[in-house]
Amino acid sequence: MKKELLRMEHIVKTFPGVKALNNAAITVHTGEVMGFMGENGAGKSTLMNVLGGVFPADSGEIYIEGQKVEIGSVHESQSLGVAFIHQELALEPYMTIAENIFLGREMKNSLGMISKDKMAEAAKPFLERVGLDIDPNELVGRLSLGQQQMVEIAKSFSLNAKILILDEPTSSLSEKEVNILFETVNDLKSQGMGIIFITHKMAEVFQLCDAVTIMRDGEFMGSLQSKECTESQLISLMVGRDLGNYYVRTFNEPGEVILEARHIKAGKRAIDCSFSVRSGEILGFYGLVGAGRSELMKAIMGLDPMDAGEIYLNGEEVKKTNPMYMQNRGVALVPESRKTEGLLLKNTIAFNITLPILDRFIKHFRVDTATEEAIVDDGVKKLRIKAPSSNVNCSTLSGGNQQKVLLAKWLATNPRVLILDEPTRGIDVGAKAEIYTIINELAKQGLAIILISSEMPEVMNMSDRMLIMNEGRITGELDHKDYSQEKILKYAMGVTENE
Repeated sequence: MKKELLRMEHIVKTFPGVKALNNAAITVHTGEVMGFMGENGAGKSTLMNVLGGVFPADSGEIYIEGQKVEIGSVHESQSLGVAFIHQELALEPYMTIAENIFLGREMKNSLGMISKDKMAEAAKPFLERVGLDIDPNELVGRLSLGQQQMVEIAKSFSLNAKILILDEPTSSLSEKEVNILFETVNDLKSQGMGIIFITHKMAEVFQLCDAVTIMRDGEFMGSLQSKECTESQLISLMVGRDLGNYYVRTFNEPGEVILEARHIKAGKRAIDCSFSVRSGEILGFYGLVGAGRSELMKAIMGLDPMDAGEIYLNGEEVKKTNPMYMQNRGVALVPESRKTEGLLLKNTIAFNITLPILDRFIKHFRVDTATEEAIVDDGVKKLRIKAPSSNVNCSTLSGGNQQKVLLAKWLATNPRVLILDEPTRGIDVGAKAEIYTIINELAKQGLAIILISSEMPEVMNMSDRMLIMNEGRITGELDHKDYSQEKILKYAMGVTENE
């Protein structure tokens, strides 16, 4: 029987006006990967911040290896064997791997000077444990995100960590890097470490985790063994209601072709790509990371240079491509990253929604506030954005509501073609269900929708037709009646039928 490594129970944490945690709990054993799930705002990060020493709990108990402990700082948490690897990695890009691993605990030579050689040598066994065969003197900024994550894990070994918290660790990794991460996590598990794996992805829970703990509205909802539960059970615990099949789709007969791309070439990112999308149709684009899906759409929008090819809107050839020209002709791109490309988070909901259409209500330095308010109110209502008012900053919203603001922003341009690049990345299952409902409603209203997603179930369940890309080329096309994971993966990996 595995030994209890961590137990947190009856944890309460209140911030001004908000009870973030109320009877929160989690238990982790040695050699166990504990999935940790819940909607955005459920309290997962708050509970982990209590464990990580970012701030103390108001009440409740924490036991590590059976001993009751008090955690009042990050240093105290680390000294008890807790390592918290945040979604936004805390590494210094202009320092070496070894310098990052021993930051704040630098090794010195006999003269009392910091010794890079000593630190590099000491870092090697930690890097070996995570399978990272890289010179410890390499600058961190030159590493891929997956490699940087391994450096963070290696750093936790140098701190003698027994409990490892991984917060959404796969959100920015390629499929190959995810596989390496999973191998490393399984290796750590075999060494007796307890791992808390925070994720929104159901597939990761069933593939990697031994058990899963669910939180909702700051409270512990239960822990289940992964092998003994279903996706529906987990969703029901998370949202407090049965979402049923949360992929909402009514397949209608598509109308006329709205956008057609012929022989698009944009460097190695897009090579001789041709496709069309019709009104009322959801055209899915699937491919492994680096396949060129986003780059193809950016070239069509004029955000990236296009070397060759033709674009037609409503049968008429587009003579030039730049973002404003395409927007004015009814094409809108909802970008992949709402934080860096989509929203100005320190500005209000109203500001973000109206940003692309200022000319609609600002004339000769006069602002038509009635029109502005009507546009904002319409967007908030249609997208069901949950916020105290449209004058709150987007940074205060959950990921799901930020994504809705981003959608409202581009729907305000009245597009005929809507390109959605990873529209549900980093949001919880309840918010995903709402986004799927909105996408389905837009298709029913006659919008031509291009849906780019790295989640195969999402593309399979939401699209009428799917194009699959590999290394800049469209390698396959399937109708929704012919979807199978095996076929899709073959096209995505560039495997031809006779191989």
